[in-house]
Amino acid sequence: MKNWPWYGYVLFAALIFALAFFFYFKPQNAKLTALKTERIKVEGEVQNLKQKKRELDKIEADIIAMTAKLKTLEINIPQRKETADILRQIQTLAYDSRLDVLRFAPGTEINKDFYAEWPIPIQVSGNYHNLGMFFDRLSKFPRVFTIENFTIKSLARQTDL
Repeated sequence: MKNWPWYGYVLFAALIFALAFFFYFKPQNAKLTALKTERIKVEGEVQNLKQKKRELDKIEADIIAMTAKLKTLEINIPQRKETADILRQIQTLAYDSRLDVLRFAPGTEINKDFYAEWPIPIQVSGNYHNLGMFFDRLSKFPRVFTIENFTIKSLARQTDL
């Protein structure tokens, strides 16, 4: 090796670099390329998961808001065990409004999608303003009531002594 011409040293050095390149740097470069590809893929998955997390947070917030709204609305829909209480309260509202309850006949429950209608035919006697007071008090009741098919008739004049 000491007697080699200068270009022999250059060829020997080139051979060493070529062998190092093919056996060390080229496989490392392939690994590096694979790792870069994997990193890009993982970063894409991370971005996708971050987006899903934001959507999940929004959905969870919506669920919490809707659950709170449902709880508020459930107050307006009586449970079956509360029906006797509601009947008593309606009668009390009528009496407090100075109406005479002539007929009070709760009907059978009619099931709907997510609630049940419960017709309660009621016949009262009293003056117009007392009826208005009854409707006003009924509207402030924490339940949903629908007043349907009602008629107002004039009664014969009575004289109070």
